[in-house]
This record gives sequence, structure tokens and C-alpha cells, in this order.
Amino acid sequence: MEMAKLADFWRLGIRKELIHALQENGITEPTPIQEQAIPVVLEGKDVISQAQTGTGKTLAFILPILEKVDPEAAHVQALILTPTRELALQITAEVKKLVAMLDDVHVLAVYGGQDVNQQLRKLAGKIQVVIATPGRLLDHLRRGTIDLSQVSMFVLDEADQMLHMGFLPEVEDIMAKTPFEKQIMLFSATMSEQVQSLAKRFMQKPENIKVQGKRITLDDIRQIVVETTDRAKQATLCSLLDEERPFLAVIFCRTKRRASKLNAALQGLDYMSDELHGDLSQAKREDVMKRFREARIQYLVATDVAARGLDVEGVTHVFNYDIPEDVDSYIHRIGRTGRAKEKGTAFTLVAGKDWGQLREIEEGINLSLERREMDRGEPGDQKKQTRQQRSEADRSGKDERRGDKQGRGKGKPSERSKQGSGERRRDGEGRQQKSGGFERKPKERDRAAGGFDRKPKERDRAAGGFDRKPKDSNRAAGGTGRKPKEGNRAASGFDRKSSGSSKKPVPAQRSSARPNAKPGKRTSSAPANRTSRKKSR
Repeated sequence: MEMAKLADFWRLGIRKELIHALQENGITEPTPIQEQAIPVVLEGKDVISQAQTGTGKTLAFILPILEKVDPEAAHVQALILTPTRELALQITAEVKKLVAMLDDVHVLAVYGGQDVNQQLRKLAGKIQVVIATPGRLLDHLRRGTIDLSQVSMFVLDEADQMLHMGFLPEVEDIMAKTPFEKQIMLFSATMSEQVQSLAKRFMQKPENIKVQGKRITLDDIRQIVVETTDRAKQATLCSLLDEERPFLAVIFCRTKRRASKLNAALQGLDYMSDELHGDLSQAKREDVMKRFREARIQYLVATDVAARGLDVEGVTHVFNYDIPEDVDSYIHRIGRTGRAKEKGTAFTLVAGKDWGQLREIEEGINLSLERREMDRGEPGDQKKQTRQQRSEADRSGKDERRGDKQGRGKGKPSERSKQGSGERRRDGEGRQQKSGGFERKPKERDRAAGGFDRKPKERDRAAGGFDRKPKDSNRAAGGTGRKPKEGNRAASGFDRKSSGSSKKPVPAQRSSARPNAKPGKRTSSAPANRTSRKKSR
């Protein structure tokens, strides 16, 4: 039976060496998109193919390209343009598996973040197939280090995503460097107006191929909606991870910042996670993907663009931490699991504002998704509190104790003390106070009995107690007041010498008599001295 299925590839026009390579990689029969696209591409026609990820569209253009490449020619014959480095690496890996069975066919991936000198050395050799991202390819074209003048096959993969990311000017510049007479293959998950406009400008009587892959792609994926709130979303996700225990999982966030923040939180809770988004260096992205493929990290927190076309064996779960923007994004996300006839599970966390978007997704896939209720904020099967829960509990306890102290100082309980254990704590303190226990702030009865009081009462001052700010009565009796009253001035004048007191004289510069001085008269000797010095001159 298996040989009969492999014969289907032979009938499509694929040579036995490539069929053997497919068999070695566990591929035994063509998918619908491959059955339709391979013969058309082999005929040399332009192709517009609309198919979702997970339908086998990569092999739909790789197999006919390898069939048509001339191993004897040393120039670049086929160019495959992709929007992301991850997709370029993925396609390169697929091609290399197949060319291992062929003689003298060489492939090169050209993308940002690589060593330029190393790329230059490889480009100086014999390269027939180039898989590239727009930015780095244009860099080589401007340097004159790559020649596309003899390209006969041009593939735009994930064309909708490429245009969405703003690569249209780069695509136009690259097109201008290739021959006018060439075969163009455009593969896209959606057929937007931009994609259609691009096809009309550059393609000649293209063959349209459309595979209804939505239900086919989703058949092996169990899709579940979990109601939550924005505040409880992280705890809900952790509960799902604890209950489901995925082998490998991709967790999607809407923005790079949210992906980074969520990954930091998961790592803080000892989950084996890492992040994948456009702000990472190429070396870091490659390291993350390598560890994820090797199952050295269990959870990949990613954005839509970074994970576009991501194909990793063993992904059992997808979690939509943030709800997708539209139906196509939803299908692309959950298509990371349930691949190659394996079962998968996709969870979508929905907060109050997301229900309208969820209804659009359900209408788009013509399916009412399963609902699951969870105890928000409580981990599923975890037996121990997470670090975050413990730290939150500690902070809560500190806040309650702080509230109790405020309540005791003001004579009434704080709002936090009115609830739960805070009220009981106040009762216990009351019993301690009645029985003579320690109190941080003495009551009035203790002060009356001579207890320590930081701020003396008026009766203590009258009896001669220490007072930092003397009263007027003390000043009149010769005390040291920093700003003398009129009575003192009338009795002894205000000059450098002190009044009849035995205290050290207070310098005249520290006081000013100007506010109370009569107009035209000076109350200090200093101005008079200055006048006399002028006369002596």
C-alpha cells in the first residue's frame, strides 16, 4: 500500500531519487496542494496558490524546482523569497534533506544576522538555489556579490505576510534584478488586494490553485475557549500548563513586549520557556529554535510574525494568550500543532472585551468552539505554591499589618482591618492592652501617670520643663529669643551687646529691626559706621 502511495509522486513527475528521499523523511503520499501544483509548476506556468500552513505547500514548489534545476550550471537558477529568517531556515532544512540524494545541487540560505564574509565565500562557489529574506538579499545585490540575471524560477512564499510587513518596495527592487522571462510562483494563505495587485503586475496568465484547507487543517486539533480576565490571564495560563502538561507548546502574544514580559514571568515560576520575536538577534533566535526543536525548552512564547511558518515536530499544544486579530491569524497559530496527522490541542484565553472577536473566528471557521470553565487564579494540579503566589501572599500580609497599624493610630480600623483576619487581630491587641501588654503608642492614662511622652504638655512647660521654643514670658525675663520683642528693645536697645542677661551676646546680624524701625532712622550701628568712613575719605 505504501509503495502504491509513493507511486503517486512518480505519476506527478518526481524522479525516484527524490521519492526515496521523501520516503526516508516519512513522506509517503502527496497532499492535495502538491497533487495540483506540482504538474503545473513542472510545465513552467506561473502559479498562484492559496493554501493554509500545514497543507504541504512547501514541497509543492521545492519538488518541481529540484526536478528542473540543472546540476551542471553554476549560476543561481531558483530564488525563494520568504518574509522571515525562521521560514528561510525551515525551507533550507527541507531542501537539504532532499538534495542529499541528488548529485551536485547546492543550496544557500541568505538572511540577516549571518557572517557576511562567510556568505561571500559560499556565494563564490557553485550555488543553484537561493532561499533569502528581502533585506539581506538586497544588501548583496547592492554590493554586487550575488547575480540573479539568470534566475528562471522565482517563488514568493507567504506573500500576504511579506506585503503585510511592508516588503513591497524590496520585492519590486528584487524583481527588477531578475529576467523578465521567468516562472513566478506565488504562495499565500490569504488572497488580499495587495497580493492580487502584485500578481497582476508581474505574472503572466497564472494558474490559480486554491485548497480549502481550513477544516482539513483543523480536523486533528481540539479547540477550547477558556474565559478569564486580563488580571487573571497569567494565572489561568499557568493552571492550564499544569493540567495539560504539554510535551511542546507555542504560546502566542500580540506584541513583542507582551511576549517578553510573559516569558520572564514563566521563567520566574520555573517553567522551561523562552521567547521568539523580532527584537532578538539572529544568533539568539537560532539558539532558541534549536533548543525548542531538541525539547530543551518546553514552552515557546512567540509573536505571530516570528512564528509564521514555524514547523516543529512534537508540538502538542498551542495557547492563544492574546486572541488573534482575525480568522486567518487564528488558523495560522493553531496550525503549529496537529500536523502530519498527529493530534493537537489549542486553547484560546478570552477576556470580556474579546467575545466579539471570538464570534468572528467561530463564524469564519464555521465551528462553535468548546468552552471550559476554570477557577481563575488557582493553579490546576500544583501541590506547592508558586513563587509568585508566595510573594503576593507576603505582600498582602504586609499590607494588612500596615493597615492595622494605621487603624490603631487613628482610633478606627482601616478598610483592610475591617475584613477577614484584620478584625480579629485588633481584638487580640485590645486584650493585650487591658492586661498590661506592650503598646507601641501609650494611651492618655499613661501620660497622666508620668509615662514617657515625646511632646510635653502645657502643664510640664509651666513647671519648668524643657521647651525648644521659649515663651514670651521667658524672653521678658531675659531669656534668649532669637527675634527680640519690642519690650526688650525699649529696655536696652538692640545692638551687638546683649541685654542684661548673663547669656552670651547674640550677634546683631542675626536679627533685623527693619520691620519695626521708624522711617528715616537707623536702628543698627553698622550703617552709621559706613557713613562715617565715607566722610573720613
